[in-house]
Amino acid sequence: MSNLALFESTIRQVAVLKTASDEEVRVIAQMGIQRSIEEGAFFFMQGDPAEYLYIMLSGRAKLCQITPDGQQVNLRTLNPNQLFGAVGAVDPLATYPACAQALEDSSAIAIRSADFRTLLEKRPHLSFGMMKLMTGYIQEMQNRYRESVTEKVEQRIARVLLRLAGQSGKRVDEGVLIELAFSRQDLAEMAGATLYTVSRILSAWERQGLISTGRERVTLTNPHAVMRLAEGL
Repeated sequence: MSNLALFESTIRQVAVLKTASDEEVRVIAQMGIQRSIEEGAFFFMQGDPAEYLYIMLSGRAKLCQITPDGQQVNLRTLNPNQLFGAVGAVDPLATYPACAQALEDSSAIAIRSADFRTLLEKRPHLSFGMMKLMTGYIQEMQNRYRESVTEKVEQRIARVLLRLAGQSGKRVDEGVLIELAFSRQDLAEMAGATLYTVSRILSAWERQGLISTGRERVTLTNPHAVMRLAEGL
């Protein structure tokens, strides 16, 4: 399969571009170049000019923010067919509010933000998908802030697991498998908890039969019970 055909096939699966016509998909694909990076490298760094937006082709990455004291806070996991780093398509002076680090060898379609912004100006119906994407991010951040100040740590950890299950979980015989290409420390940061607390709670849930853990994976063996924990029941 040629790069152009691969790009078109991937773009058709991007949720926020579902309204794009075949001709628009072709135009977007022709704007793109493939960028491949190794595990641990970055598609972009927090604070850099947002010159490109990306569509994940293969592998996985994480969006993370660095706090003033140097602590890393993981925001979400990126999987194939997801669009990310699109702030420059909305604001020509924007900088990336987070960094995007590969969790494994990964590749993505890179599109100049200015070119995509011009396309949105000519095809305004495509802007609604971008607005939906940005709105979803804002709502997620609002929910996570609310969770951090109002909910118990068990609820926050359960919500993180459910969020990860929704983003990249797979149905298996044992339940819902979440493949984790990051550490428990990363999981702790996502929940706003300490590594010790996360390890203690996950171990307790495993003894209760709610989850099973392994190397770089967590399986929700009783997802309904985890959901009840997330709801504080």
